[in-house]
Amino acid sequence: MTTESLADAESRMKKSTEALSKDLSSIRTGRANPGLVEDILVEYGGATYPMNQLAQINVADARLLTIQPWDPGSIPDIEKAIQTSDIGIMPGNDGKLIRLPIPALTEERRKDLVRAVKKRVEEGKIATRNVRRDVQDQIRKLQKDGEISEDEARRAQGDLQKTTDRAVGNIEEIGSRKEEDVMSV
Repeated sequence: MTTESLADAESRMKKSTEALSKDLSSIRTGRANPGLVEDILVEYGGATYPMNQLAQINVADARLLTIQPWDPGSIPDIEKAIQTSDIGIMPGNDGKLIRLPIPALTEERRKDLVRAVKKRVEEGKIATRNVRRDVQDQIRKLQKDGEISEDEARRAQGDLQKTTDRAVGNIEEIGSRKEEDVMSV
């Protein structure tokens, strides 16, 4: 019974780590990264689509993203979505291709982005701790109902803490790598 709870906890913690990693990919680092725009929602043809479903996104060089829509008629809609997003980059197009020049980040902007990274990392840690709390409650309930012994409950709590520590360590590592990316010129 406890092994199922622990496996569930590990799975949920892994999902929160993956979600954090995906979330952090949308933060600018001064280098071109398709993750910066691929999830921007574009209103096209009466529906809303993520950008990666309307166009091919490529990294032309370290400071240039190119977006090639499958339907050239969607270029104005894609440009509008980029302009209204919070990435702060003005698109340019030649009728077939949208170019996004990634400007260099100022030192102040880098520090702001590092603060945003730290905030999201802390949110990831909180999500992991919430999973731990839920599973701890399950273990306590199993013990209270007499389904597991006190020793089994204590062992499960220890295993749960080790899993939590690993997940938090992974989250911190992901955050520190992203901070390095943001701060590197």
